[in-house]
Amino acid sequence: MDGKSKMQAEKHLTGTLVLSVFTAVLGFFQYGYSLGVINAPQKVIEAHYGRVLGAIPMVRHATNTSRDNAAITVTIPGTEAWGSSEGTLPPSAGFEDPAVSPHILTMYWSLSVSMFAVGGMVSSFTVGWIGDRLGRVKAMLVVNVLSIAGNLLMGLAKLGPSHILIIAGRAITGLYCGLSSGLVPMYVSEVSPTALRGALGTLHQLAIVTGILISQVLGLDFLLGNDELWPLLLGLSGVAALLQFFLLLLCPESPRYLYIKLGKVEEAKKSLKRLRGNCDPMKEIAEMEKEKQEAASEKRVSIGQLFSSSKYRQAVIVALMVQISQQFSGINAIFYYSTNIFERAGVGQPVYATIGVGVVNTVFTVISVFLVEKAGRRSLFLAGLMGMLISAVAMTVGLALLSQFAWMSYVSMIAIFLFVIFFEVGPGPIPWFIVAELFSQGPRPAAIAVAGFCNWACNFIVGMCFQYIADLCGPYVFVVFAVLLLVFFLFAYLKVPETKGKSFEEIAAAFRRKKLPAKSMTELEDLRGGEEA
Repeated sequence: MDGKSKMQAEKHLTGTLVLSVFTAVLGFFQYGYSLGVINAPQKVIEAHYGRVLGAIPMVRHATNTSRDNAAITVTIPGTEAWGSSEGTLPPSAGFEDPAVSPHILTMYWSLSVSMFAVGGMVSSFTVGWIGDRLGRVKAMLVVNVLSIAGNLLMGLAKLGPSHILIIAGRAITGLYCGLSSGLVPMYVSEVSPTALRGALGTLHQLAIVTGILISQVLGLDFLLGNDELWPLLLGLSGVAALLQFFLLLLCPESPRYLYIKLGKVEEAKKSLKRLRGNCDPMKEIAEMEKEKQEAASEKRVSIGQLFSSSKYRQAVIVALMVQISQQFSGINAIFYYSTNIFERAGVGQPVYATIGVGVVNTVFTVISVFLVEKAGRRSLFLAGLMGMLISAVAMTVGLALLSQFAWMSYVSMIAIFLFVIFFEVGPGPIPWFIVAELFSQGPRPAAIAVAGFCNWACNFIVGMCFQYIADLCGPYVFVVFAVLLLVFFLFAYLKVPETKGKSFEEIAAAFRRKKLPAKSMTELEDLRGGEEA
């Protein structure tokens, strides 16, 4: 940013703008908190599930009384991680096949983790409709009700069937986050001045990782991650929802929404004056008018047309693959199950190591803000995928050889930290905004909806399946992610174009390049050269 742009940015950075952006990104803070909060108290909540279900012994060796009052000692496979001490299982437990109990527990726990993503999947398609129907601010106000309701269910989980209340609460909170993850970027980009749009846009990812970190710290057993206070830990995100609800009442509506969607010129000017201070709003009004005319000249593309038209096919494939790459890279396995992974790696205090991951995640998110602006999207995406691939292999080697070499626990730990660092270099932040760069005004809303659904669907699959895959594969679980990362790297190398500093027309031309005959390609290059001149 040059001196003139910096002065303009400082001039436009008003108190109302800061309040509006801060209030909006509280939605992403809740998203991050919900991602991380389920991790640290896993054992405590699983133990409580077992007591509520009355069919899962909380001990490794349990003595069950049969109908003939004969004592039968059973060993439950897979319960070593629950903490073991011998005890007597009361007859009221009444299960017939103790061996299946750990699988029931795993199912309920996996649902508790993954139903958050189901909610996000369902609501991601409605972002554009609710944002246009209610307006950006009113839409964020309304969807906050979902967050408050979901967090209340989790906070009151001990008063009823906890597994049902938590699963339902996570699903409803996911509905909120699916809507918020679309409404927040929409609002922030529309209220931000051009000179600050990039910087303020990166606050989404920073809010996510901050939410993850705070949830991990509060999840320590001497704070809220214990048997007495874990419902408060799960429901605490509702405080951020309440704060956002009341702060939104002070925030102006998006001037772009007022002008372009509703045609309310005077209200758009008032909103701009609140956001920009004493600056003359006419320059931005003129930009909005141009944007309005461009949007009117390009027909809106439906989701069906997006997939049926060969014109968008390559861009759609790239948009979906970058989302799949982000989620199937294995990063959510780290976020959801890092405490368990550190425990397997032989770490004495795995919860503190998990918090260390959160700190590294936050620090490198800040660093990535500057890297993304200096380097190209494609190069950072490729570097991140390759770094994660190498880290996944190192993690696997460390876990596999841990029984032979105690120092391999350090290899696994370092690999996890590097895995997170490389994720934040490219595969973390880039998929959030590269989709918007791949499409023009017409197909962009449909493309963003499809990409959002794909992201949430992959999130659900990882959350639901990882624990089963980990139990099946043992120390070789990250081999699966290493293979996937190799596939994603090769795809990105061959198919993902560079979008930094390029117009939509240039990006579209890159997709068409292999299809166009030489003469047409030369004419296109001449045309672009003429435009640049």
